[in-house]
Amino acid sequence: MRLLEKAGLVGLGLVAGVMVSLHFSAVAEKDTVATPLPIEELRAFSEVFGRIKSDYVEPVTDKKLITDAIAGMLNGLDPHSTYLDADAFKELQVGTHGEFGGLGIEVGMEEGVIKVISPIEDTPAYHAGIKTGDLIIKLDDTLIKGMALNDAVKRMRGKPGSKIILTIIRKDEPRPIEITLVRAIIKVQSVKSKLLESGYGFVRITQFQEQTSENLASALTALVKQNQGPLKGLVLDLRNDPGGLLTAAVGVSSAFLAKDALVVYTDGRTDDAKMRLTAAPENYLHGRTESDYLQALPDSIKSVPLVVLVNAGSASASEIVAGALQDHKRAVIMGVQTFGKGSVQTVLPLGNNTAIKLTTARYYTPGGRSIQAKGIVPDIVVEDPASAGRDSGIFRLREADLNKHLINDKQSEEKPQSANKTTLSAPDNKEDTAKVAPSEFGSKNDYQLNQALNLLKGIQILQGK
Repeated sequence: MRLLEKAGLVGLGLVAGVMVSLHFSAVAEKDTVATPLPIEELRAFSEVFGRIKSDYVEPVTDKKLITDAIAGMLNGLDPHSTYLDADAFKELQVGTHGEFGGLGIEVGMEEGVIKVISPIEDTPAYHAGIKTGDLIIKLDDTLIKGMALNDAVKRMRGKPGSKIILTIIRKDEPRPIEITLVRAIIKVQSVKSKLLESGYGFVRITQFQEQTSENLASALTALVKQNQGPLKGLVLDLRNDPGGLLTAAVGVSSAFLAKDALVVYTDGRTDDAKMRLTAAPENYLHGRTESDYLQALPDSIKSVPLVVLVNAGSASASEIVAGALQDHKRAVIMGVQTFGKGSVQTVLPLGNNTAIKLTTARYYTPGGRSIQAKGIVPDIVVEDPASAGRDSGIFRLREADLNKHLINDKQSEEKPQSANKTTLSAPDNKEDTAKVAPSEFGSKNDYQLNQALNLLKGIQILQGK
């Protein structure tokens, strides 16, 4: 197992087939402050343990009781701290390479049911029509109510080719829907790109993996070559990107920022949790012998007019990139308010192939903003007309909606972020709205993308080019 240096876990929730990122740290190597053991509380724990062993209606193994106790301690902290058994730990490591087994759904738990945050493109869930905001109430014949999120995710995983039936409640549907999915090995292409028209490029990042920033560099170079010269404008699409590796977020930001510009800083109780990550190779390269692929980028990429698209499914690493580019005034952020996950998780191996995923720090944008339970507010608010209904009310899930979420420790210090924002209204024509598929980002009917392209063309006019 290769340890990833400074690779913070900034992914969102859990995926049916894990796709979150890693920050490994060996427990034995961390300095701990000696504190007296809480004798009374440990005595109570021992008594409960003994009562269950002797009086519970059925025999229970010591391993199950202790494992469940560990899981309970972590689940009681915040929505992102959790216990990883051997299977979950293995899939977590595999997920950072962009390949894992499952359905391809980013999910969270809310009020005892699973809420779909976003389907991952080109996966069984995507092709079956699973939508953001869907509430999963049953897996095959088993009700979700009362089930832990980890247990529900385990049930959704399985052997590729096997089937599972999801029973879903969807807004505007009079009764639950049953959808049969076939599990598959999920291979996520994290960077997709194309030339929208002469002079204008489009790059979409679906999640932040180990190779994302290197793949971005290749995509940008190819776009400039295909355009036969510098681009007039570029759209960076981070919609429904739930996050991933912190190092990848730093690398993506570094592609557009000046060398050594501050990208993000973190703050926590331990020295390891306090970092300042700048646009420097040591903060985004995963190996000491790895060449700096960003050096080969065309010089024009540092100054090309840039619009970043975000929505309620943009989280963690996506918000780090959007926040850095917004604070440095390097890009115009367009879309709707992001998810608001401003914490970093560290994976601490426990031995016997298990681990805990523990929230160890909050992260902050270069300007000192915390997006925890708040998110990034776009410079220009543009609703997606095809998802306006699902992106409102109870169907717009954000960090602030999660039970036991961390508070925003800088909320009272910050000026209202909504000042000087512009809102573009979506068209009222229902026929036009119906043509847009919510998950078909980058299509010719993508309303938000078309608005971004119009803005870039307007910038060119204002610059006299």
